[in-house]
Amino acid sequence: MPSEKEGSPAAMNRTDVKRKSDRELVVTRTFDAPVHIVFEAWSKPELFKRWWVPKSAGMTLVSCDMDIRTGGTYRLVFRHPAFDQPMAFFGTYKEVTPHKRIVWTNEESDQGAVTTVTFDGLAVEGHAGKTRVTLHELYPTPAALDAALAGSAQGLPEQFVQLDDLLADRS
Repeated sequence: MPSEKEGSPAAMNRTDVKRKSDRELVVTRTFDAPVHIVFEAWSKPELFKRWWVPKSAGMTLVSCDMDIRTGGTYRLVFRHPAFDQPMAFFGTYKEVTPHKRIVWTNEESDQGAVTTVTFDGLAVEGHAGKTRVTLHELYPTPAALDAALAGSAQGLPEQFVQLDDLLADRS
């Protein structure tokens, strides 16, 4: 995982991953970019695919189809050298409010979460032009959350460091 060196944006804006209940995961991080730029990184496939896959995972995002609107769908297909077949993740956007909120389902299994991402522009002194992102996942069972914490959720801090890097290039 990339290090969060002292003085770097990654060190100042640490990713906070917390289990909120037996079925809920909440991840927060502040990014040094205005809310509209952060929202674009989540809502434009050409940007999303540049940061979403943790580099340390050894996976490749081979396709990224995203119709980001309320009622739209997404499909992400990954390859990993350890597996013969690609892995597909897909679902439906339940709510898309530009620069504020994206809610989607994860429908690749009956253990998929409902994911809500909110974007809060920070305008307090010393935080102008920053955005706090809160990712909330609600799983159907405690076991599903346990599996996510043992697997894909471990990559979220690295993903958010990669998003920091992308945003630094765009700000």
